[in-house]
Amino acid sequence: MPHRLSTLSAKIAATAAVICLVEWLIDQAPAFLWTAAFTWIVALAATRPAVRRSRTALVALAAAALFVVALIDDPSALAVLLFLVAIVLAALLPRRRFDTAIAWGLRLAWAGLTALLLPIRDLGLTARARGRRAGPGLRLGAMVAMLALPIAGGALFLTLFAQANPLIESAFANMVLPDIGVVLFRGVIAIVVLLPVWATLRPDPRGTGWDGALPAVALPQVGSATLILSLATFNTIFAIQNALDLAFLWSGAPLPAGVTMADYAHRGAYALIVTALLAGLFVLVTLRPGSPGAASPAVRRLVTLWILQNVLLVASSALRTLDYVDAYSMTVLRLSALIWMALVATGLMLILWRLLAGRSSAWLINANALAAAVVLTGCTLVDLRATAAAWNVDTAIRRHTPLADLDLCYLADLGSSATLPLARLEQATRDPAARDAIAALRWQAQQTLMWQDGPYGWSWRGARRLARVEAMMGATPPRLRLAPNGRRCGIIAPPPEPAPAPAPLTKAPQR
Repeated sequence: MPHRLSTLSAKIAATAAVICLVEWLIDQAPAFLWTAAFTWIVALAATRPAVRRSRTALVALAAAALFVVALIDDPSALAVLLFLVAIVLAALLPRRRFDTAIAWGLRLAWAGLTALLLPIRDLGLTARARGRRAGPGLRLGAMVAMLALPIAGGALFLTLFAQANPLIESAFANMVLPDIGVVLFRGVIAIVVLLPVWATLRPDPRGTGWDGALPAVALPQVGSATLILSLATFNTIFAIQNALDLAFLWSGAPLPAGVTMADYAHRGAYALIVTALLAGLFVLVTLRPGSPGAASPAVRRLVTLWILQNVLLVASSALRTLDYVDAYSMTVLRLSALIWMALVATGLMLILWRLLAGRSSAWLINANALAAAVVLTGCTLVDLRATAAAWNVDTAIRRHTPLADLDLCYLADLGSSATLPLARLEQATRDPAARDAIAALRWQAQQTLMWQDGPYGWSWRGARRLARVEAMMGATPPRLRLAPNGRRCGIIAPPPEPAPAPAPLTKAPQR
């Protein structure tokens, strides 16, 4: 029992340290975010020896530390979410080995749902333990009853003496009570920190007690003849679509009259991805390991051909998107779509490998989860907004794009992420009007880095960008043309059109 109490005291002290650190640094965004995250990792490793002994838990803890680095470099909601997933995994993995990503996703959800109740549970356990040690005369209820009368009576007499004695009344009047709004805000912050931290230091055992077995679903069995006929039909249809893509999209042959490359590229990109996902789902449902279809050599050959055709379909979708980007510029959404297409192609290849190598469903789930985790981790470490801006600027410099064809409004929407690409575009532009507009946007983005007034405040990534752009362009404002009517996306706005003359009240000649 003394050892348990000392362990509990250490966890209480560690949680209090994290809360105090956040309360101290709450006004210094984003330092409080990554400092609290790093302190949380230290607290978990220091108070849970089982975490230090588990290899898988140490891997999850290292992943959490990587996301702390991402928070230091440039805080984002995705980095916070992945950090929470990693540190909760580190807290739970010593109790159960990693089986499948789906089961652990449900365990993480359970940990999040029960985090609110864990402090209440432990308060009750502590009160009962102290009551047993202290005896029935000093239980919690008895202590409350013992203190209620002196506290209430003392408050009553102090109030009466304050009315009767001006010195006591003056002492109470000079007391400065804290702002109730600040107290409530600090209390909410303390609770928000307490719940997840305590849930990792004292996790609910029921979350890891579940073995991860899902209820069996009786899926229909499809005969080999039906599968062969279906796969032959699907392969024929997919072959027609892929042949058209090879003829027009990949080879660059002219399209029929009335169809532009942009239309051909844009209309099919997302629909073909849905087609590939449906194909993968069909294979997973009908060709489970051990099923008659999976054992048929003819079915396996047709499935292999079909999945390869689906991979070609995804590659055509990516090429369609790149053609559309080539015509209309890169955006974060289009870049994200390309990343998603690469992930879909990876999933299809994993499905094929599972079929050919006889891997289990758990292997397929975990392999896809690992691929998704790698992609999401890369998205926390790479600024997709800056990548899109750099793509557009490099294309504009290579093609000598005129001002009228530059999407300066989108570059302005990217904010400080477009600072360095705008600086390079400004240096490469020779047209005075275009250079003036680009310089105005670049200076606006550079000022954002100088002020550091974004939603997260100062960041290492912003500081590096500011140092690089100042080395390229200097720290003084550029000489811009006068813009009496303001600017729109960096371009000087034209003067307003004069108001039209009022229409005559009658058709008689006006004198």
